[in-house]
Amino acid sequence: MSVLLICTMFFASCKVTSQTPSNKDLVISKDLKWSDKMALTLMKRHPEAYMIDDSKKPKWDYVHALVLHSFEELYKKNPDARYKNYIRGYVDELVQEDGSIKTYEFDKYNIDLVVPGRLLFEIYDSSKQEKYLKALQLVRKQLLEQPRTASGGFWHKQIYPDQMWLDGLYMGEPFYAQYTLTYENGKSFDDIAKQFELIQLHATDPKTGLLYHGWDESKKMPWANKETGNSPNFWSRALGWYVMALVDVLDYMPKDHPKQKELVKYLNNACGALAKFQDKSGLWYQVTDKGGQKGNYLEASGSSMFAYAFAKGANKGYLPAKYKKLANKAFDGLTKVLIKKVDEDGGITLTNCCQVAGLGGTPYRDGTYEYYVNERKKDNDPKATGPFILAAIELNR
Repeated sequence: MSVLLICTMFFASCKVTSQTPSNKDLVISKDLKWSDKMALTLMKRHPEAYMIDDSKKPKWDYVHALVLHSFEELYKKNPDARYKNYIRGYVDELVQEDGSIKTYEFDKYNIDLVVPGRLLFEIYDSSKQEKYLKALQLVRKQLLEQPRTASGGFWHKQIYPDQMWLDGLYMGEPFYAQYTLTYENGKSFDDIAKQFELIQLHATDPKTGLLYHGWDESKKMPWANKETGNSPNFWSRALGWYVMALVDVLDYMPKDHPKQKELVKYLNNACGALAKFQDKSGLWYQVTDKGGQKGNYLEASGSSMFAYAFAKGANKGYLPAKYKKLANKAFDGLTKVLIKKVDEDGGITLTNCCQVAGLGGTPYRDGTYEYYVNERKKDNDPKATGPFILAAIELNR
C-alpha cells in the first residue's frame, strides 16, 4: 500500500472521529438538573434549533426565541458549548451578510417578531460581526415604526388595530430595554414604562387584581367590553407573558430611574393576585380564576412562567422571599403532576401545554371561557419548555 494512500486514509479517519456528534446521539442522564434535562431533550428531538415546534424550515419566530433565550441563560450557569452552538446555528440560518433576516416580515408590524432580536446582543458582542449589529438595528426600526394606540401603546400586530395584548409586553419590551440601555444611553425607558402603565391602567380587574388578555382602546372588537375595551377572561399564559416581561425589563432599567419602582409595584400587584389562584398542586389553571369548572385544566406554560417570574423576582429582591417558596411549589407541580414519564433515552415530556390562543383573527377567537379551555394542547410546547428551563435555572433545579 502506498504511503500516499495510508496518509489519505489516516486523515480521513481523523476527520470522521473529530466531527461533533449529532444532537440525536445526546445522552440525557437522570442525574442532571431539570434545566439541562429539558434542554438536552429538546436538542435531541430537534437536532437543529430551527426545528423547535416541529418547524420544517428555518423561521424568525418568537417560540424559537423564547426557548433559545432560556438556553442563553442556561449557558451562563453551565457553559456547555453545545448550548451556545445550538443558538448560533439558529441565528446564522436566518441573519444574512447584509444584516437582513430571512422570513422576517417587517411590514406586518407583528410585535411577536421583535423578541428573536434578543438573541443577537450576545452574538454581536462576542463576534463583533457587522451583520448582527445591522440585524439588531433592523429589529429596533420595527419598534420605531410600530403602529400605536391613540394613548401611545404598541399595537399587537398591524392586523389588530388599537389592540394591546399582554403577550406583546414580553414580545417587545425586554428587547427594547436591552437595546436602549446598550445603544441609546437609556433614552427610551419612559416609553417602555408607558407600555406597562397603559396595560396596568386599562386591563387590570379591580376585583381580582388579575389582568385581562387583551385591551382594545377603540372598543370596536366584538370580544371587547363596550365600557372597558377588555377581553372577557383571564388566560394564565397571557398573565405569564406579562410578569415575565416585568422581571426581564427590570434587568436593564437602572434602580435610580424614576419608573423603576413603578414597574416593581406592578410586578408585586400582579404576583400577589396570581398567588391567590395557585392550586394546591402548585399549578395554575388555563383560565386562571375558574379552577374546577368543567373543561378547565392545570396548564404547563402559564405555571412555568409564574414559577420563573416568582423565583426571579424573589432572587432579585423585587418580590418578598415567600415567592421563592411558591415558585418551588409550582415547580414541584410541574415535575410531579405534568411530567408523567421519562423516555428510555432520558428525555422528559411536559404535558398539558396549551398550544395557542389569541383574540379575533380568522377563524374568529371570541375570548370566551369555552374558547380557552377547548384550544388544542401540545406536549413540550415551546411556550412551556422555555419558561420551564428559566424557572429551573432561577430555582437551581
